[in-house]
Amino acid sequence: MKITALRLFNVKRFAGRGVAIEDIGDGVNVLCAANEFGKSTSFEALHALFFQAHTGQPKDVKRLQPYSGGNPVIEADIETEAGRYRLAKQFIGGKRATVTDIGSGRLVAQADEAENFIAGLTRGGTAGPAGLLWVRQGITGIEDRDRREEEDERRVRASLLESVQGEVEAVTGGRRMAEVSARCAEELGRLVTASGRPKAGGPYEIALAEQKRLAAEVARLEADVDALRKDLDERAAAAKHLKELDDPDERAARRQALERAQTALDAARAHGEALKSAQAELSHARSRRDATRRELDAFRGALATSVQLGGRIAAAEQARDTALARHRAATDAIARAEAEAQAAETEEKQARDLLARLDAALKARDRAERVAALATTLETVETLRTEREAAEAALAPIAVPAKSVERLQALEVEIAALAALASAREPKLAIVYDAGAAARVRLDGIALGDGEERGLADPARLDIPGIGTVTLRTSRPAGDDAALRKAVAERDALLAKLGAADLSEVRQREAAAQRAKAEIVRLAARIEALAPQGLPALREEIARLAAAASPELEIKGDPDAARLGAEHASQRVGAARLALREAQPSRGLAEDALRKAETALAALQGERAQVEASLGPADGRAERERALAEDARLAAESFAEAEAKAAQLRDAAPDLASAEAAVKRLRSAEETSSRQIGDLRERIAGLDGTIRARADEAVEEQWRETREALDAANGRVAAFEAEVALLDRLQATLQAARSAARDLYLKPVMMELRPLLALLFDDLTITFDEKTLLPHKIMRGGAEEDVERLSGGTREQLSVLTRLAFARLLARDGRPAPVILDDALVYSDDDRIEKMFDALHRQSADQQIIVFSCRQRAFARLGGRALRMIDWRPES
Repeated sequence: MKITALRLFNVKRFAGRGVAIEDIGDGVNVLCAANEFGKSTSFEALHALFFQAHTGQPKDVKRLQPYSGGNPVIEADIETEAGRYRLAKQFIGGKRATVTDIGSGRLVAQADEAENFIAGLTRGGTAGPAGLLWVRQGITGIEDRDRREEEDERRVRASLLESVQGEVEAVTGGRRMAEVSARCAEELGRLVTASGRPKAGGPYEIALAEQKRLAAEVARLEADVDALRKDLDERAAAAKHLKELDDPDERAARRQALERAQTALDAARAHGEALKSAQAELSHARSRRDATRRELDAFRGALATSVQLGGRIAAAEQARDTALARHRAATDAIARAEAEAQAAETEEKQARDLLARLDAALKARDRAERVAALATTLETVETLRTEREAAEAALAPIAVPAKSVERLQALEVEIAALAALASAREPKLAIVYDAGAAARVRLDGIALGDGEERGLADPARLDIPGIGTVTLRTSRPAGDDAALRKAVAERDALLAKLGAADLSEVRQREAAAQRAKAEIVRLAARIEALAPQGLPALREEIARLAAAASPELEIKGDPDAARLGAEHASQRVGAARLALREAQPSRGLAEDALRKAETALAALQGERAQVEASLGPADGRAERERALAEDARLAAESFAEAEAKAAQLRDAAPDLASAEAAVKRLRSAEETSSRQIGDLRERIAGLDGTIRARADEAVEEQWRETREALDAANGRVAAFEAEVALLDRLQATLQAARSAARDLYLKPVMMELRPLLALLFDDLTITFDEKTLLPHKIMRGGAEEDVERLSGGTREQLSVLTRLAFARLLARDGRPAPVILDDALVYSDDDRIEKMFDALHRQSADQQIIVFSCRQRAFARLGGRALRMIDWRPES
C-alpha cells in the first residue's frame, strides 16, 4: 500500500477550513514546517482514518474535533496492487465511511463494508504493520509504554520474522516450533492461568474443588467418630465419679466436720466481741489523756505569750506616734505647693486669653484674604469649564471610532487588491488599424484607439463600421467578483454610517477630532491644576471660609510681648507643679508608714485580748493550772489500766479468720458435692442420648467410604499436577531452544540492520531481547551497554533504523507499508542526523517514507519530495 494524498476538514486547529497534502510519491517525502502548522494533526487524522471506526466516539476521535465543534472529515488517496482508491470518513455527526475507485469514480464500499476494506489494508489494525511503522511524535518504541501496545507490536515482529526466516525453520522448527509452543500454551491455559493458578471452570480446578470437598467431608466425619469415642469415655468417667460422691458414709463424714467447725467459729466470735469492748474503752481513755495534756500545755503557753505581747505592743505604739508626725509635715508641704500652683495657673490663664484675642484678629484678616483669592480662582475655573464644554460639543459631530477608520482603511486596501486582481484576470481587446483606415471600431459605444488595450465586459458589444455588430462572451464563472462587490458594499455602508464621502474626508475629520481632544485635555489639565478637588469642593471651601469669618477685631497690644508673658507664666506653672509633684510622694510614704504602724498595733492588741480571754482572771490562774495538772495525771492512770486489760484479751483471742475459713470450706465442699452429683446425672443422661443418635447414623461406615473417595480424588489431582509440570517443562525447553537459536532467528532483521548501523556507528553490534524482539544491549569498543542507558539521540536513531529494517522485511514478505515519522529525530546532532538522512534514502529505493518535522533548517538537507499544505474543501 502507498499513500498518494491526505485531506482533512474541520480537524483540531483547522476549524471550519480544510487542508490537503497532494502528490505524495515513492521514496522519501518531507513536510517540514513550523510548530502549530498542522503536522501532528495530519498524522493523527491519517491514524484515525485507518484505525478508528466512523461510528464510534472514543477519546482519540473526540480529540480531533475543534473547540468550536463540528464534524471532522478525513480523506486519503492510496495505491495498491488492485488499483487506486479514495478512502473517506466523517466522524461524530453525519457519520459516514466510503471507498471510491479513483479511476472510474465507482463507489466500491460504504459504512461497515468500507471499514472492512480499510481493515484489510492494515491487516490487523494497530497490531498490524502500520501500527509498527507509524511513529507518533515523542515515541521511540524503546521506552516503557502501555503493556498491551508493546505486546501487539511484539506479536507483529515475531510473526514477521517467522514468515521471512528460512534457516531457522531447519534449526528450531520456526513456525512448527511456534505451533508447538502455541499448542503447549493452549493445553497449559486449559488447566492453569498465566500466574500458575488453576483456571476457573477448568478440569484441574474442578478436581481440586472435589478434593477439597471430600477432604472437608472426611474431616467432618472423622470429627464425628472422634466425638463418639470421646462421649463413651466421658460417660464411663462420669459414672465412676458419681458413685464416689454419692456414697452414704462419705456424706455423713462431711456433715460432722461442718458441725464441729461451726461450734469453734461461734466461740471465736464471742471472744472477739469482748475484745472489741476493751479496745473501745482503751480508745476513750487515750482520747481523755491526750485532751487533758493538750489543755495543760495550751494554758502554760498562753501565760508565756501574754508576757511577750506586752513588750511588742509598747514598741508598736512608739512607731505609730513617729509615723503620725511625719504625715503631718508632708501634708503641710503639699498645701503650700498647691497654693503656689493655683496662683501661677491664674496668671497663665490671663496671659493666654490676651494672646488668643490677638491671634483671632490676625486669623480673621488672613481668612478674608484667602476668600478673595479663592473667588478669583473660581471665576477662572468657571471660564475654563465653559470653554471645555464648548470644545466637547464641537467634538461630538466630528468624532470617528478608531475601529471604523481601521476597518475602512483595510477595506480600501482589500478593494484595491481585488480590483487589480479582477483587472488582471479580465480578458483584454486591442486593435491595430491599417494605415489609412478612416473608420474606428467602437467597444460598448466607445471608439477604440490604435493599439489601445481595453478590458471586455460580459457580454461585450463590438461595432465594426461597414460590417456589423459582434457580441463577445467570456463565459467566466458567475461570482468571480463577489468578494470585490462585498468589500465595496461594506465600504459604502460604513461611509454612509459615518456621514462621509470618502476615506480622505474621514481622515480629515479624525485629525480635527484629535485636535479638539488635545484642546479638551489642555483645558481639563488647567482646571485640574486650579481646582484639584473639583468645582463643588472649591465652592464648599469658599462657603466654609466665608461662614467662619468674623468681624475684624481691633488689635490692641503687642502679640510678641503677650506671647512672651504667656511663656513666663507657663514656666511658673511648671515649676509649681514640679514642687507639688515632689511633695506628693513624701505624703504617700508617710500615709503608708502610718497605716502599717496602726495595723501592727491593732493586730498585737487583738492578739493580747484573745490570750487574756483564754487565761481568765489573773487572780485565779495559778489555781486553774494546778487543777489541769491533776486531771492530766488521773487520765494517764485510767489509760494504763484499759491498755493492760485489752492486751490480756488480745493475747488469749482465737484465730477467727481460720475458723471462718474452715466453716466456709466445709460448707462449700458440701454444696459442691451436691451440685456435682446433679450435674453428673444430667451429663450422663445427655451422653446416653448422643451416643444412641450417632450409633444409629453409622458415622464410622460413612467415614471409611468418604476416605476411599478422597484417595481417588487425590490421585486425579496428582495426575493434573504432573501434566502441568510436564507442560511447564516442555514450554521451558522450547523457550530454551529458541533462545539458543536467537541469533539465527533474528538473522533476517540483523541483515537488514547491519548496513544501516554501519552508516552511523563504527564497530557497533546490537543484541535483541528475545521476548520483545527490540534492541536490548549494544557492544562497542569491547564494552557492553544497556540501550536504556544510552542518550536520547542514540535511542531514537536505533528505533528508527530498526523500524526501517522491519519495513524492508514487510516488503519482502509481500506486505509493503509506508513508514511515517512524526518528529522522530528531535535529539540527533548535526552529524548523526545527516547520516540518518542517508539511511532513509538507502531504504527508500522500494519503500515509501513520509517524514513530518518542525526542524526546517536541519531537514532542508534531507532532500526527497517536499510536501506542502494547500487549502481544500470537501465536495458537498
